[in-house]
Amino acid sequence: MVKDTFAIGIDIGGTHLRIALVSGEGEIVKKIKVRSTGKVEESLLTSIAEVFTDRVRGIGIGAAGLIDRETNTVTVSSNFPAIEGKHIVERLRERFSVPVFIENDANVAALGEKWKGAGRDYQNIVLLTLGTGIGGGIIHNGSLMHISAEIGHMSIIANGVKCSCGNYGCLESYASARAIFGYAVTALEHGSESILKGYHQGNIYKLTPEEIYKAALDGDNLSRDVLREAGRFLGVGIANIINILSPDAIILSGGLVGAWNIYINEAIKEASRRAFKQLFPKVKIIASTQGDNSGIMGAAYLVFCNTT
Repeated sequence: MVKDTFAIGIDIGGTHLRIALVSGEGEIVKKIKVRSTGKVEESLLTSIAEVFTDRVRGIGIGAAGLIDRETNTVTVSSNFPAIEGKHIVERLRERFSVPVFIENDANVAALGEKWKGAGRDYQNIVLLTLGTGIGGGIIHNGSLMHISAEIGHMSIIANGVKCSCGNYGCLESYASARAIFGYAVTALEHGSESILKGYHQGNIYKLTPEEIYKAALDGDNLSRDVLREAGRFLGVGIANIINILSPDAIILSGGLVGAWNIYINEAIKEASRRAFKQLFPKVKIIASTQGDNSGIMGAAYLVFCNTT
């Protein structure tokens, strides 16, 4: 890395845009977080201008969805369709006159963990982002694999529920935050007893995964069952990853990692039952150390890797 130069790392998510000025040593100098809206390009132009300096070498973007690397656009984003087909890279290049790079958000999160996070000591990593959906990024022999890595859209039930991507039985339909909310609401609609009924003056449709986890910690059986159910399905996905890729480490990131002692522990137990007995003990299943910063760090690293 060249000292005294910077990159701007951007993480475009379905809920928030995160923009940061990052030094070549991996220090976040300034960070902005704003709500995602349909006017993505305008929000980015305004926010980048707040952190931009004349020592910025380039801009890196992590975006939720499939990336067309020939046109530098997002072709499909199941959880944030507002960015589909937008020529964000082109507009930023024109406005700021620096190189601009774009990658899938989970891919750059994997890069961020490899550069400055939980993946520093491993050469072969699979990162899972566990939030509204489930994303994936893969590091092989120390380098990012420029593939779709849409792990959340592997089918784990052949005739399962229809996913927002159009497929059926996708992992994220059974193991994501959206799935956890769906399990809880369905059970409550069918009359299951739970302290969750007292939340939001009885409006169960306002429940959040964080509240479900809190209720589980308070001893609510329904909430515990819901988290364990989602965890078991996540374990199926993790076992598939281990059997196919046998990485050194699987790094788990995103808001659901906070429910480690119920949701993640159940996933690890299920994965241990399903993965090859010769492979499972060799894989470390660990939490991200970068948290929300892994995406912006990896996006900044894209710049440092591709510019001189």
